[in-house]
Amino acid sequence: MNQTNVVTFPEAMKKIKFAVIGCGSIGQRHVAVLDAEADAQLIAICDVDEQKCIKLAETYPGLVWYTDYQKMLNEADFDVVNVCTPHGLHAPMSIGAARAKKHILVEKPMAISIQDCEDMILAARENNVLLMVVKQNRYNVPIRLAREALESKKLGRIFMVQCDVLWNRYEGYYSESNWRGKMALEGGALYTQASHFIDLLIWWFGDVVKAKTMMDTKNHQIEIEDCGTSVLEFDSGVMGTINWTTCVYNKNYEGSIKIIGEFGTIKIGGQYLNKIEYWDVRAYPLSDNIDFTDKPNSYGKYQGTSSNHDKVIKDVIARLSHEKHMIVEGEEGIRSVKAIEMIYDDARK
Repeated sequence: MNQTNVVTFPEAMKKIKFAVIGCGSIGQRHVAVLDAEADAQLIAICDVDEQKCIKLAETYPGLVWYTDYQKMLNEADFDVVNVCTPHGLHAPMSIGAARAKKHILVEKPMAISIQDCEDMILAARENNVLLMVVKQNRYNVPIRLAREALESKKLGRIFMVQCDVLWNRYEGYYSESNWRGKMALEGGALYTQASHFIDLLIWWFGDVVKAKTMMDTKNHQIEIEDCGTSVLEFDSGVMGTINWTTCVYNKNYEGSIKIIGEFGTIKIGGQYLNKIEYWDVRAYPLSDNIDFTDKPNSYGKYQGTSSNHDKVIKDVIARLSHEKHMIVEGEEGIRSVKAIEMIYDDARK
């Protein structure tokens, strides 16, 4: 956001105080990362499930916990709230936090409609707080290397890009959840499984200006799709495709991006963009001593997004401390939501 008057903190500041709303899988990861961050202090947590709060409070002594997020916003003393709830709750909770004069770090997707995103941005602007969005895959080593090659024009003109998100989500992933697979709270598989990939494509090639989409629900008893394919055009002129599914047998197969350029070809793959599987770029060879440490988070029976939340939290602190950072703010976070809405609109015509 273009906010020159945002309230920040003096250079010689105390630890930045955080609170977390939502104590499910991703919320628990935020709690663990915040607890380990030397420049952060986790003050409070909130979840409608009291037992989740009690369990976390036992693991992290000293935490104050709530089952009413508005009560936490009104009573607890903290600077930033991490919103880690089902997608459909991101907007009302972020807007409530802005009105309580708290800075906001919201998990992906920022929201599940353009209107919700715009309302969040407006609330943050009116209340002079920061609205930040988690985009941890931008920190992946292969992503950084590809970004450097693109920015330095080593690939020449980019002709096309192909993105594949071919994952497994067992039936219990949906049936044991009170929000996954529900249209009102999840919005669609693109928001959950592919929004980070779409963010990277937009970061590299510009906004999506056209989409031709087919999708279906093939293998789960859910309200949203579990298979889809879309042909895309970016405002840079690059053409692309994205294929996504949660129907892969047994375990995640691949999350990959292939870039076809005038002077080079790159494939970033692995199960979650954590490996360079092909690199042939003119006059821009890979170093032999690259440390590929990016790994997907493990949630027992399935794997999810890459485990770079520590870097996101460090950049939130850097942003508030007037230091160099890569944090994504609301005006940029909305771009992937606009793309997803365009993809879905074409399929649902």
